[in-house]
Amino acid sequence: MKQLASIAGLSVLVLFCACGAQGPGTLSPGSGTSPGPPSNSSSHAIGANWQFSATSSVQIGPPAKLAGSITQSGNSLAGAMHVDGWNCFDQRTVIGLSGTVTQNQVSLTSTSVDGQVLTLVGNLKIGFPATFSGTYAITGGCASGDRGEATGYAVASMTRDWAGYLTTENGESIGWDVHPIQASATPEGSFGLSGTVHFSDCFGTGTITPGTFPDGSFIMGTFVDLEIKTDSATFSFLGTADPDGLIKGNYTASGGPCDLTGTGYLSPWEY
Repeated sequence: MKQLASIAGLSVLVLFCACGAQGPGTLSPGSGTSPGPPSNSSSHAIGANWQFSATSSVQIGPPAKLAGSITQSGNSLAGAMHVDGWNCFDQRTVIGLSGTVTQNQVSLTSTSVDGQVLTLVGNLKIGFPATFSGTYAITGGCASGDRGEATGYAVASMTRDWAGYLTTENGESIGWDVHPIQASATPEGSFGLSGTVHFSDCFGTGTITPGTFPDGSFIMGTFVDLEIKTDSATFSFLGTADPDGLIKGNYTASGGPCDLTGTGYLSPWEY
């Protein structure tokens, strides 16, 4: 199991700092009826991997973060997320969310977790990426009464070609090309990753081991975990995705001729 401290790298979707379309109905030919009322169906797709950040108007401290999945069926929404920076919740606890999206209005309410119920209400703006701005409030439990501003954005899918460099502790560079495929959301709110990797030196080619939070390869919010098996070593990369698409982090490699540690990055623009 990955150290939970790694997930603190989520700057990367996000919430709480609590506690220390269809258009108008159409006229069927020959029906003799008039058009029906406008449908409430939303033309906006919100289902994605999300990263949120919220600033409390009650508690003093840095914004907390919430990362995970939102799925959509018509106007209905469902979410599964993990919070970082909120003392009233265990980071490993899945926070289930349900709600609706109507045009650009989003409303989400959590299931009760240790007596705490979270509501999130705001506006959706479609763009690259899609963004959310609004407010949150918590009732019940140790975080009861906390409220404030919340913002978030949809993290782009990792299914594309990436390239970048790894830097060793000695300052040497190793190029790597990564070709991940992002799976659908899991019940934990993460998105499994599979695919292939090619290194310019030391490791040759490798295979991304699919997983789900907190093990294996996955993305959740902006937190990226890549576990790669090569013929000569086991390679692990823990990184954070920036809104502009750059992923930066730290890596370790063991079990082969190149036992290395260092930093690295991946970019969709350099491939």
